[in-house]
Amino acid sequence: MTFLFPGHFPSTRLRRLRQSPWVRDLVAESSLTPHDLILPLFVRDAQTPPAIASLPGVQRYTVAELPPLIEAISQAGLPAVALFPVTPPALKTENGQQALNPDNLVCQAIRCFKSYNPTLGIITDVALDPYTTHGHDGIFNNQHIDNDETIKILCQQAFNQAQAGADALAPSDMMDGRVGAIRHFLDSQGFCHTLMISYAAKYASSFYGPFRQAVTTAPLQGLGDKKTYQMNPANRNEALREVALDIQEGADMVIIKPGLPYLDIVYQVATTFQVPTLAYQVSGEYAALMAAAQNGWLDANQAMLESLLAFKRAGACGILTYSALTMANYLLCK
Repeated sequence: MTFLFPGHFPSTRLRRLRQSPWVRDLVAESSLTPHDLILPLFVRDAQTPPAIASLPGVQRYTVAELPPLIEAISQAGLPAVALFPVTPPALKTENGQQALNPDNLVCQAIRCFKSYNPTLGIITDVALDPYTTHGHDGIFNNQHIDNDETIKILCQQAFNQAQAGADALAPSDMMDGRVGAIRHFLDSQGFCHTLMISYAAKYASSFYGPFRQAVTTAPLQGLGDKKTYQMNPANRNEALREVALDIQEGADMVIIKPGLPYLDIVYQVATTFQVPTLAYQVSGEYAALMAAAQNGWLDANQAMLESLLAFKRAGACGILTYSALTMANYLLCK
């Protein structure tokens, strides 16, 4: 596409539109508000320590510790949270059966959030890696991840979360066909209004390390990585195919993960499909910015604001970020 820009120097001086705060705000092409931010939360049992060394400013919460946090989230104007369990090792199994327990940490947290603020959106992760002894997102069978057997359990996991009161289910496992299977199963059980937010383009990234430490994911057994089901970072067209399939299968929104290294994917998905597109500023992205800020190399708030604006500029309608509460309060005070 060729753009024809009218005007020429010196009659046209673009710096005139930058010379004062009021005019910069007036012509800003992208904006960021607390309503754009979703807070990922780690839910723990009483024996798991709250601190996460690799995620400065982030902690794990017991269900009993959630009410003051729910109040803070509500006051800041965040629209939703995304829940992730820290499953005790004793409850992890080969097939992740704890994911189906109606009283597991995620289900307890859902009920707690809904009792204190029924209008706050609750997004739950549909995947087995927090619950398995081998650390993979699905059923590990004969040295490979069994796609179709995994889907059967994911449908039950999604149903369990929907029954507990989750507003949106977010399959992050990257099994082929799981969105359609979950959608069909939920509809058959009377949950046709429960949202489906698919991790449609989830890459096999090196930026997930702090997250795996936070949820104490078991060391990967058998396959040393997740490259047989998560996407190759080299691929763009494959992401478009993944997104197209998930939309056809019933996804209401899609998530691109990680975020900042994949802004080209965020932009192309948002412009190609015209569906609500979320970006996940993953744990490694957040940790890198915070580590630089702690060393005095960056201004934490300004650097975070710039990175979050990049997602909006690329076309994301919302951002999952561990800085959501901090940045929401920062934006409210500006």
